[in-house]
Parts: sequence; structure tokens; C-alpha cells
Amino acid sequence: MAVGDLSFELEKEEILALIGPNGAGKTTVFNCLSGFLPPDEGEIHLEDRQLGGLQPFQICQMGLVRTFQIVKPFLTISVLDNVMVGALSREKSTAVARKKSLEIIDFAGLSAWTYKEAQGLPLPLRKRLELARALATRPKVLLLDEVMAGLNPTEVDELIVLLKEVNRQGVSIFLIEHVMRGVMALSKRVIVINYGVKIAEGSPEEVVKDKQVIEAYLGKEFLSAQAS
Repeated sequence: MAVGDLSFELEKEEILALIGPNGAGKTTVFNCLSGFLPPDEGEIHLEDRQLGGLQPFQICQMGLVRTFQIVKPFLTISVLDNVMVGALSREKSTAVARKKSLEIIDFAGLSAWTYKEAQGLPLPLRKRLELARALATRPKVLLLDEVMAGLNPTEVDELIVLLKEVNRQGVSIFLIEHVMRGVMALSKRVIVINYGVKIAEGSPEEVVKDKQVIEAYLGKEFLSAQAS
């Protein structure tokens, strides 16, 4: 059992973080929410609609979309075409999808790469492309799986600014993240799981002081670094 007896709500326009040690079951939670893995029991609701039994593309069309821990753009097509793949999941008109994709590319800071093949993008920009492709589906809820992994502190800070703007536009965000700099800056609330079970929930400031969280995940070094 990767995850057991986990219950929570994501409020409208909230940024909620899910943290815990490697192997705690975080990505399994995302897989269940997004339709890639059917839960053995329990229910998942998006607003008043039940998501159980639906395929990932159906859940995406309802307004819940995810990014992946390992970014996998379509390498041999342009950044624009990559984003249009997302847009066309909700938009029938190619012309409209193209227009919206160009707007999202500009928003994500990728304009200089619009017509270049995605394989030329360095990792930080591939992360932005993954985000842009997800945003092109017009999500109500955005699941971000370690979107800050591999980024330096400056790149993390730039992404924090971008994600705050996404949230201001009315998108609820649920993120898995090991970069605590991002968790502390973005999230209103944090859920901590270990061995698939919730061990803490609260504000970022409350969670990082929780004894169970320190022992299972953060370590005393984190508190020392915060204090200094």
C-alpha cells in the first residue's frame, strides 16, 4: 500500500504543498488524482464531480492537469507546437489554440524559443515549457510534481514569481516539492506524508516545527539553517 487513509481538501485558489521523504507516496497521490492510477478505495472530487473511473485526458478536460517529475517535451517539434498540444486538448480551433499558446509562451518567458525545437532548451526552460503546456489546457487545478528540482536559487525565485502569478489568475495549485525555499514562499498550507500516511498538516511555519516532520523528513539541520 503506497498511500493509505489520506484525506484532504484543496480550497479554491489555494496553493497547497505535499512534502515528505523519497518513497513516501507523494507521486502516487498525484497519479490517483490525475487518473493514471485508480485508487483501490475512496473518492476523488473536482468541485461537485466525481473523478473515479475517468481517464487522464477526461480529467484534464474537466480542469485538473499535472506536470511530471521528469520533464519530457516533444523534442523534435517547436516550443509552440508543444504548447499547442496542451491547448488542443480543450480547443477545437487550431487558430485559437495557436493564439492562446503564443500568449502562454510569452507569459512563461519562452518567447525567444517559440519556433525552436524543444530539444535545445536547458533544464530550467524545459520546466517552464512543461508548465506552459499544462497551462494551455486551461486548468482549474494544477498539480506540480517537483517543478523546482534541479534549479539554482535564482531560477527557483523566478519560478516562485511566475507561480504566484498563475495562482493570482485563479488557478489552484497542489505541489510536490523538496525545495523548501519554494514551499515556504508559495504554500498557504502543507501536508506531510511518510510511508503513505499523513503525519502533519498546517501552515508552513507550523509544519517545519513539528517533531514528527523533523525526524521523518527535514532533519535538525533544516531548523538550524532557518534560525541562522
